[in-house]
Amino acid sequence: MLRRTLLGAVGALALLAAAIPAQAQEYDIALISKGFQHQFWQAVKAGADKAGAEFNAKVTFEGPDTEAQVDKQMDMLSAAIARKPSAIGFAALDSQAATPLLQQAKDAGIPVIAFDSGVDSDIPLTTATTDNVAAAALAADKMAELIGGEGKVAVVAHDQTSRTGIDRVDGFVNQMKAKYPKIEVVSVQYGAGDQLQSTEITKSILLANPDLKGIFGANEGSALGVLNGKKELSSSIVVIGYDSGAAQKAAIIDGSMAGAITQNPVGIGYETVKAAIAALKGETLPKVIDTGFFWYDKTNMDAPEIAAVLYD
Repeated sequence: MLRRTLLGAVGALALLAAAIPAQAQEYDIALISKGFQHQFWQAVKAGADKAGAEFNAKVTFEGPDTEAQVDKQMDMLSAAIARKPSAIGFAALDSQAATPLLQQAKDAGIPVIAFDSGVDSDIPLTTATTDNVAAAALAADKMAELIGGEGKVAVVAHDQTSRTGIDRVDGFVNQMKAKYPKIEVVSVQYGAGDQLQSTEITKSILLANPDLKGIFGANEGSALGVLNGKKELSSSIVVIGYDSGAAQKAAIIDGSMAGAITQNPVGIGYETVKAAIAALKGETLPKVIDTGFFWYDKTNMDAPEIAAVLYD
């Protein structure tokens, strides 16, 4: 009798277990960002966390203190590989420096997804990013329109090593050469995305070129540095920025910045995690996931499609 009762209880438990759907596998996705210092990266993290919650993935997100710390980022990537996550998302500060580590990840069977800034390697299965060349070309078009199609302009960018730094400078400069022969790009300088450094660079450009008409700041920190330099020297140049954030939005509202290119950082983070999980399921990924970009100024900031991709 006792034996029959125990067997019956075991059978009932087995039936109950079979009736409850097994919980989906929890994936471990390690994201190595360029940093945390800009609101842009916080928005990327928010998108990654959203995808993690949706797809039952544990997402870790880390980056160096500044976007000049390539060695620190390499240490973070190495540590991530060593703990053997399900997949890795990587936004490269240097498009070439990470290649040996990415090869280690590949050899260990860890899928790699590039985001924001790609690498000079075919190891990442896809790159979730903005078309930075096209976005910077649009910034050039807007600058040309605002300065009347002629005059001197300059660029303050974040670096010469990341894909975003290279592509945004090339997109802006090459568009000016191709379409606006009366506009001269007199200076391209790099401030590591640091506001203070970019402020000093901007002041030196303005002092050396008193007839300058405009400056393009190629990321959030660069754009804010350009804005600060303009204010400190009481300049009237046209400033065009890149990315969003409370300070740039306020500057556009008060007219000290003409407008900016915004990416879709939440979308970048979301698509990175989504792509990592698709790779783990054996799905084929496109070489590039274009997350889009938009021009915004005081005339369209409140439009639903623009407001959705602006962040504070």
